[in-house]
Amino acid sequence: MDQNAELGDFLRSHRARLTPESVGTASNGGARRVPGLRREEVAHLAGVSADYYARLEQGRHPKVSESVLDAVARALRLGPVERNYLFHIARPRVANPPRGNMRPQRVRPEVHQMLEVLGSVSPAFIVNHRLDVLASNYLARSLITDFDAMAARERNFARFVLFAPAAKELYGNWASIAQIIVANLRLSSGRHPDDARLNELIGEACVKVPEFNAWWASHRLDDCSNGAQLFHHAVVGDLTLHHEALTFATDPDQTLCLYTAEPGSPSAQTLALLASWSAPDASSDSPGRGPLGRHTAPGPAAGQATPHQ
Repeated sequence: MDQNAELGDFLRSHRARLTPESVGTASNGGARRVPGLRREEVAHLAGVSADYYARLEQGRHPKVSESVLDAVARALRLGPVERNYLFHIARPRVANPPRGNMRPQRVRPEVHQMLEVLGSVSPAFIVNHRLDVLASNYLARSLITDFDAMAARERNFARFVLFAPAAKELYGNWASIAQIIVANLRLSSGRHPDDARLNELIGEACVKVPEFNAWWASHRLDDCSNGAQLFHHAVVGDLTLHHEALTFATDPDQTLCLYTAEPGSPSAQTLALLASWSAPDASSDSPGRGPLGRHTAPGPAAGQATPHQ
C-alpha cells in the first residue's frame, strides 16, 4: 500500500463527510464543486496554512509533527480509532522485519484452556491482525464454521465472512457484518502496510466481492471491539449474541473474540441448546464427531505453534 496515496485518500474522504454547518463555520453560500469542506476550511480549523495542509493531503510533507496531526484530527472530527490510524499512515515508521525472521504465532496453553472452559457457555476464538483464526472452541466452530477442518490458508475469519456462501445464510445482517470486516482490514492495512498475506487477502476481496471496492473506498475504520450480531443457525434457529473483542497485554497481536447471550433471553436458551448438541461426547465411538454430525478435527495441542505468522 502506498502510504502517501493512502494518507491523501483518507484525508479527502473524511473532509468530504463534513459540512461548514457541522463544524460551526460560516459558509459563503456559493456552489461547491466537491462535497464536504474545502482544503482551506480544514486548514483554518486546524490552525495551519492552506498550502501546508494541501501538501499534507498530497503526501508531500513526510515530517508532519504530532501537534499538527492532533489539530487535523480535531478539525476532521476523527474518533480515537481514526485518529490512531491517521498517525500510523502519516508518520515515518521503522520497516517491518524480513519475513524470514518472523516466528510462528503461538497461542499460550492458558489461553487454550480458557477457550475450552468457555466452550460450554460462549463461542470464542483467537485471531491476529489479519483475522487468521489461531484457536477456537467447539461452540464457536458449531455456531460459525469448523475452522479446524479448513486448510491453514482458509482459516481466516474475514475470508469466511466475505467469500463463503454459508456466511450469507448464517448472518442475518451479512452486509453490516461484512462492512465491519472490511473496515477492520483497512485499519490493519494501515498498521501493517507491508504484510504480504494481508495485502493478498485484500486484493482477492477486490476481485471476488462485488461490494468490496465501494466499502474500501469509504475509508471506514473499525476495530470490531463490540456489537450485536444476528445469527440464522441451520440447526437451532435464530439467536442474537453480543460480541466483544479483547486484546491480551502479553500477546498484543492476538485478540479474543467472545459471544454472549443476554441472560434469560430466548437467545440464551438457543445458545444453551446448541452447546448441549455440539458438546464433545467422551463416550462416542468417534471422538472427532460431535452430536451435530459434523466432523471436527482436533485443534492444536496447548502451546503448539499455529501455521500463521
